[in-house]
Amino acid sequence: MRYQRLDLNLINALRALLTEKNVTRAGELLCVSQSAMSGILARLREYFEDPLIVPLGRRMELTPLGESLVDKVNDLILMIDATLGTRPEFDPATTRRHFNIVASDYAVTVLLHEVLRDLALCAGGITIELRQAHRLSYQDLETGEVDFLIAPEWADTPGFSSALLFGDDYSGVVARDNPDVGDTLSLEQYLALGHVACLTNSGQPMFDLWFSRRHAAARRVEVAFPGFVMLPLLVLSTRRIATLHTRQAMLACQDESLRRVRLDFELPPFAEMLAWHKYRDHDPGSLWLRERIMAHARALAAPA
Repeated sequence: MRYQRLDLNLINALRALLTEKNVTRAGELLCVSQSAMSGILARLREYFEDPLIVPLGRRMELTPLGESLVDKVNDLILMIDATLGTRPEFDPATTRRHFNIVASDYAVTVLLHEVLRDLALCAGGITIELRQAHRLSYQDLETGEVDFLIAPEWADTPGFSSALLFGDDYSGVVARDNPDVGDTLSLEQYLALGHVACLTNSGQPMFDLWFSRRHAAARRVEVAFPGFVMLPLLVLSTRRIATLHTRQAMLACQDESLRRVRLDFELPPFAEMLAWHKYRDHDPGSLWLRERIMAHARALAAPA
């Protein structure tokens, strides 16, 4: 199908070329041979009367026109997807909809596992893929690769919508028989301990970034692990401490071999947010799932 002389089948290829800036990688993304993708690029260059991608030293870069097309093409594809995916009614009991959600293991443990249990009872045809956050998670949300992103302190960003899910604070978790730690810890005592800490694909967690900026003295991290859920296990039979969100610390300390410690010094505020692309604002399926997630978040008990 053509619109204003452009074969609309080329729109997806255009996005791949603008994103990858490489004919071979764009072809691999679309399962198209390099020669076929080169032909597609030639047709796009002819239509736009612009090379779109040009060599710059040893790498390829977008022309000014190519740069200007990136957001517009992404928006166009998302608008098409949202339009085609929208139905006048959404029936959770019969739908076969699939959703991709980016969330940390903390968010899954505290909130999403209850949401998933709820979906199994009232919307058994819905399937969910949970993805760990990484440095390009916001880009995946922008391009429609994921439906929702759960992350702390989401800033108002053009093109995205967001809602507050819940707040939390921080607690220490230590082995119950740790002789170095009482019920509370001062900053000086905290810094004297060995720490187990989270190391994520998206970089340092917010707490670590805040702490390193606020305090000249760094924590002595003896063990780093890619996630939060396993950190309590790594303090057992040691004199180390794990710093967790209080809701997760409360869950971890249901194990009698662990205990929670109050951190008696300034700590950063924490707010968990739900974000989605603006083109999903009125999608009935997306709206229904957002409301279920937010309802479960409202039902969470306050951290004690």
